[in-house]
Amino acid sequence: MTTKTRAEKITKEAIISSFMTYVLDHEVIPKSIYSFCKDIKVPEEVFYQHFGSISGIQEAIWNAFFDNAEKLLQKDKDYPEFSSKDKMLSFFFTFFELLGLNRSYVLFVLGENRDGLKHLKQLKGLRHRVKEFATELIEDDNAEKQVKLTKNNPRVFSEGAWLQLLFLLKFWKEDTSAGFEKTDIAIEKSVKTIFDVFDNTPLNSILDFGKFLFKENFG
Repeated sequence: MTTKTRAEKITKEAIISSFMTYVLDHEVIPKSIYSFCKDIKVPEEVFYQHFGSISGIQEAIWNAFFDNAEKLLQKDKDYPEFSSKDKMLSFFFTFFELLGLNRSYVLFVLGENRDGLKHLKQLKGLRHRVKEFATELIEDDNAEKQVKLTKNNPRVFSEGAWLQLLFLLKFWKEDTSAGFEKTDIAIEKSVKTIFDVFDNTPLNSILDFGKFLFKENFG
């Protein structure tokens, strides 16, 4: 096999996998593309066929978590018939299940950040995908509503969904329960709350969710 043929067989997914392994093995983000490619024995030009920078591959990893979660959901033949609430629940459960399979890497990169999750640049692409996903859900719900006043603002709802994911990510990061069962509870309660808020029946859910958060953080 020629060098060119071997290079052509190096996929984007293979480079991502090698990057995550590199980070865990060395406990550091590669200082340069040169040193990373030299370590994994991949020509630099192959790396640049898929990514433009180290930060680019970091962003791509989060995008891959989202894309893989979406692919898994689409494999469920019943998923298209789910309500918007159940679709969001299924997404969050699946997304965090994938994070759990890569917990060591995710905790490392989150631990590297000192400025809070909202300012983590590598989440930029994920934010766009989550907001787009949430916008589609609320637009589907709006299409079924006859009265304009009962329709929800997609922009506000999508931003709320993104902030919800950031909260859940922080919660999951600190969750030490078996099987991350407390994160599962937080997902269920937070999704119920955000949909109840937009359906104008927030009180019971907000109180219930608030009690849960109070117990977990201050109990």
